Amino acid sequence: MTWLHYGIVAAVACIVTMALVPAVKKLAFKVDAVDYPNARRVNKKPTARFGGVAMFGGLVAALASIWIGTTFFDWHYPLHSPVSRNIWYPGVAAGVVLIFLIGAADDILDLRPRTKLIGQIAAASIVAASGLLLSDMHNPVGPGFVDFGIWAYPITVFYLVAFMNVINLIDGLDGLASGITAISAFTMFVFAVLTFRVDAAFLSVGLIGICLGFLRYNFNPASIFMGDSGSLLLGMSLGIVSLFATTRSALFVSLLVPILVAGVPIIDTASAIIRRLRAHRPIQQADNGHIHHQLLREGFSQRKTVLIMWGWTAVLAVSAIFITETHGAARLAFMAIAFGVSAFFVVRLHLLGPVLRHHYVPRPATGQKRANEAFNKASESLGGKDEKPPSPESR
Repeated sequence: MTWLHYGIVAAVACIVTMALVPAVKKLAFKVDAVDYPNARRVNKKPTARFGGVAMFGGLVAALASIWIGTTFFDWHYPLHSPVSRNIWYPGVAAGVVLIFLIGAADDILDLRPRTKLIGQIAAASIVAASGLLLSDMHNPVGPGFVDFGIWAYPITVFYLVAFMNVINLIDGLDGLASGITAISAFTMFVFAVLTFRVDAAFLSVGLIGICLGFLRYNFNPASIFMGDSGSLLLGMSLGIVSLFATTRSALFVSLLVPILVAGVPIIDTASAIIRRLRAHRPIQQADNGHIHHQLLREGFSQRKTVLIMWGWTAVLAVSAIFITETHGAARLAFMAIAFGVSAFFVVRLHLLGPVLRHHYVPRPATGQKRANEAFNKASESLGGKDEKPPSPESR
């Protein structure tokens, strides 16, 4: 496989995505897949959030170009490796299509979080059932392999669902998720080439292409958002690419690559979960405590915030590649760089504040709550609003 072939696939994905965006914007307003301004969102006017449709079209075009190249132009067939024979690729594709449809439905209908989660689990289960599994790895503390056995299926499902949600949660500023995904996909492309996984390399350049094509319209000031149709599609595809690229080697250090590559959204997601648990709020409830919100509060513009987070991701991505290709002191040095840069951003930008601060607000007992409501209604009917209802202790 030549670099020209990879370039053609990326170019097709990019051009088709760009070509589809104008039509998708019109479609979004017809089906009301629109983000309206509110206190939490940064957009100042109604903006289409159906960009995932254009990205899906670009990805399909990229896969079609691979088929045309292998069928008519003697490209190297990407599914010849022994590992590939254990994977049912139509099933993997079905999982990707399903998660795209779930995301598109959410863009239009605003699905309940539980419904979306069930859909994510179903799509990831289809991929796992198709043979793309995180089934074993080298023992990090001793000789031999760690075989996950039957646990490979739930582990893989959890892994893919986690990838979908970290990309979904990071999609909060113009160009942020698409840029981070492009950087991550390029890193996985390099790793796929190093491990001779042509399938992973092709899907990686397809992802790079659709992200770059979408950035033409999504970078600040954005005229369209990717929506859940885009973020879930990117998250699932990136998770699949990482499994393609790591299942051959099964080296413990190779499994660090997708974790480091997605390090910024993983940190953001973990802090969001802790923050919401400490605030006694549902994990799925949106807030404005994400990393990009913190950077905006620090005084950075939208563009600078996005560029900072891209740069952070790039440092982690480069470190991930060198960690897999070095040994001993050099590997430890690159691990230290990745950790040090992340620690600098976390501390310097005060990103731990919303996580460490305890937001607990005591909830009144049920009886007291009802008494408060009844008292308020009575006060309003009598015109008195300054008094307080009697507490249980005073009665």
